[in-house]
Amino acid sequence: MAVTPVVMVVSSAGAPVARRVADALGVPLWGREGRVDGADETFPNALHFARDMFAAGRPVIGVCASGILVRAVAPLLGSKMAEPPVVSVSDDGAVVVPLLGGHRGGNRLARQIADVLGAVPAVTTAGDIAIGVALDAPPEGYRLANRGDAQAAMAALVNGAGLVVKGPNIFGVEPKEGAGAVELRVVEQPWEGGPDRLVYHPQRFCIGVGCARNAEPEELWTLVQASLREANIAPGAVAGVGTIALKADEPAILALAQRLDVPLRLFSAEELEAQADYLANPSDVVFAEVGCHGVSEGAALCLAGPESHFEVTKRKTANTTCAIAAAPAPVTKFTGRPRGKLSVVGIGPGQASWRTPEVSQLISQAEELVGYGLYIDLLGPLAAGKHRADFPLGGEEDRCRYALERAAEGRNVALVCSGDAGIYAMGALVFELLNRSDDTGVSDAARRVEVVCSPGVSALQAAAARAGAPLGHDFCAISLSDLLTPRDDILRRLRAAAEGDFVIAFYNPVSKTRRTLLAEARKILLQHRPADTPVMLATSLGRPEENLRYRRLDELEVDEVDMLTVVLIGSSNSQLAMLGEGPRMYTPRGYARRIDGDLVEVGNRHIGSGALWEPEEGGTAPVRPEAGLPRDI
Repeated sequence: MAVTPVVMVVSSAGAPVARRVADALGVPLWGREGRVDGADETFPNALHFARDMFAAGRPVIGVCASGILVRAVAPLLGSKMAEPPVVSVSDDGAVVVPLLGGHRGGNRLARQIADVLGAVPAVTTAGDIAIGVALDAPPEGYRLANRGDAQAAMAALVNGAGLVVKGPNIFGVEPKEGAGAVELRVVEQPWEGGPDRLVYHPQRFCIGVGCARNAEPEELWTLVQASLREANIAPGAVAGVGTIALKADEPAILALAQRLDVPLRLFSAEELEAQADYLANPSDVVFAEVGCHGVSEGAALCLAGPESHFEVTKRKTANTTCAIAAAPAPVTKFTGRPRGKLSVVGIGPGQASWRTPEVSQLISQAEELVGYGLYIDLLGPLAAGKHRADFPLGGEEDRCRYALERAAEGRNVALVCSGDAGIYAMGALVFELLNRSDDTGVSDAARRVEVVCSPGVSALQAAAARAGAPLGHDFCAISLSDLLTPRDDILRRLRAAAEGDFVIAFYNPVSKTRRTLLAEARKILLQHRPADTPVMLATSLGRPEENLRYRRLDELEVDEVDMLTVVLIGSSNSQLAMLGEGPRMYTPRGYARRIDGDLVEVGNRHIGSGALWEPEEGGTAPVRPEAGLPRDI
């Protein structure tokens, strides 16, 4: 799915300009809530909104002061090769500034916006200034083979080097005389590049492949390399890899597409059979197996399009096949369907700042969101414009099955869970359905989708952070819901956790119909730990209605707990201290066990006079007092 930019405006003064930009790009206009009239969507906080969109990998175009965008994304800056563009537009539309991502489309986007507004694009990238283009960002359908040399080449051009173009002039630049000329060479064959020669490959070759179940990735990779050498085609000139849909989960084929860094496209047997009259090596054996007369040749032709021809007909090894077809021009739009993807994501308790950038990015890339309606609502702007399938509480199996089957159709789907998806959420159920062998599972196509799990802040982590550090020593989590777990099992686990003196996080503590297990848990725990053991009740964590309170274990009342509450029960060592910030709950780990002169035992290390060193097992490690405590014990 193509990542579309976000156009945002923070004041009514910039609204007319922002509307022109949004309409020209064909995207909704986002306006600051209460300050901008006529926006398609609104956001309450400009910094949070820009940060969320940037974290999700969305190009951000802000009609606002540049400083707003800089402050928003600064905490997230890392690799310029991965960050999306950030473009600032003045309220009057006179200046367009690509702040970030100039070589990832930012400069091109800034010029496009400037053309719409009649503005000045304030491009500062060295290569763009020298020749008007970024040489490490070739047009779609072309690949730079030696990207690592681009910086040196552009620096030479800035310093007055000449410019020579060999092959199609894909940048539309003017060659110029000069010493130490930089060559731009566009070629289909392998070609040596360097700081004075940038090599670009037109991606017009499509590889069709097939393989036996669980064929070795190296066997297929070796065959493909040999086929490319046979036709004198550079790997960078490959546009995509195609195969039959039945092979969507084949490790060898997935590894091939990944190594070539190109899309994988899947075709049904019927689509491949439509190419039967054009195959060089039709096979009745293959037809009997999968319903078409050729997988590799048919897939290569399907992917390259109707005007394509074979560069390499079917080549094979013991377990793999390969064919290469050539399209008349670089392939930028692909037929077939991608391998479906299901992202099982945890969004935390609901507060956007607790949602990980990886989760935000997976949600942004998804075409469809599936989940309990409230959880999808908590995504705010990230969910805007996406197809969503809302499910009520209950029917979780139907929810997971639906998400898997939608992904089986080639869609990118996100299954949205609160907290962490693998902790009392949908993660385990997804894999259970995939692993079932009877008709209560999912289709074969669903078993071939890519499943990605991304962690989220769980309720117990959020509650612990609010409390202080109650999980500082051994802890466990127990669900008090007996809808899916037999009551006797819950009681057995309660007794074991009580005897083991664990800090305990209770999930699903009560509901309208379940009111007794929390009281039984309190009774069991009081048999093993003091009556004044601290208890934290955390309700609606990370949301505006968040409510935190502390109780003694013997004063814990069932009626002040609901399904939105996490109950943290301290161990016999947990403490509730009144500090400057208010009550803080923590559980000592036992860093300092005894004081003997100037020697303080810290786990298996010690502080005393002398040098810093790691002890042998059972030994002591003197530490210079000024060196401080070891960072990690």
